[in-house]
Amino acid sequence: MRITGTFLDEITFDIPHHNWGRQEWDRDFAAMKAMGIRRVILIRCANGYWMTYPSEVIPRFGVRHRPPVDLMDLFLDLAEKHGLEFFAGTCHGTAGNCGAGWTEEDFRREIAFNREIISEIYSRYGHRKAFGGWYLTHEVRANDPGVISLLVEQGAHAKKVSGGKPTLISPYFAGVKAADASGEKDLEVLSVEAHARHWETIFSKIAGAVDIVAFQDGHVDYPELKEYLEVTRRLAERYGIICWSNVESFDRDMPWRFPPINWEKFLWKLESAEAAGITEGITFEFSHFMSPNSMYPSAGGLYDRYCEYAGLPARAWDFRGK
Repeated sequence: MRITGTFLDEITFDIPHHNWGRQEWDRDFAAMKAMGIRRVILIRCANGYWMTYPSEVIPRFGVRHRPPVDLMDLFLDLAEKHGLEFFAGTCHGTAGNCGAGWTEEDFRREIAFNREIISEIYSRYGHRKAFGGWYLTHEVRANDPGVISLLVEQGAHAKKVSGGKPTLISPYFAGVKAADASGEKDLEVLSVEAHARHWETIFSKIAGAVDIVAFQDGHVDYPELKEYLEVTRRLAERYGIICWSNVESFDRDMPWRFPPINWEKFLWKLESAEAAGITEGITFEFSHFMSPNSMYPSAGGLYDRYCEYAGLPARAWDFRGK
């Protein structure tokens, strides 16, 4: 089991900013490459008032600040320099958790919003050598009303405008930790069997519009993770969808949000994915929680422990800034 991708979370939602420039990001991409990462995934192209690129579309849907740096262009430059693939993220435009209390009109507006964004992103950046695919940013958990059409319409449009480039989603298990993580205290916990029923329906409908699924692995308890991952992999593969794992590198078990995860917990999750028949993982997210240059010093320790596990010579001190 290897980590081959990471999210890029520079338009952050609930973690702090590094305020890095090109030099710092360049060093970070080099550290990613050295630990075996082959693709970087922009988790969202906008959030709240902030955008990753100077979009003409996004401000029509609400007040946005024009960014001082085109991060989409910067990340593509660095992906090309270091030989990585870049997946472009879409946008969460409607307030609240995806699907929680949304009306039919909310879903229609969200789909229309993202179709325009997808078209704009590809018209601006689709010619770039590193442009490898799409990340549909909505984090869903179950077959709630509207979820299937949300994924299908975005995914199908992204593949159409880009000549079939792959699409990725990263849902979350509705496990014992999901209610606390989502802020929905009455969120129903889905057993492995209930999860399987929901996702067999979803996979059967989104096949062809979504190519890869990587479930967030932090919403279930460690002993039950393998079973959730195993049933998910079997169902995804039944419908021709590739199954990775989103091996979270931050710790959900601590009383504050969010420190880098303890290596032993991270190892347990890697082992669970491998035992479930999954060979590739992505992580949320390298730069804050695994990078030698993270604001959290213990992230460098996680980097070193992972490289030792993977038999790689890279170590954090090779990439630390002067």
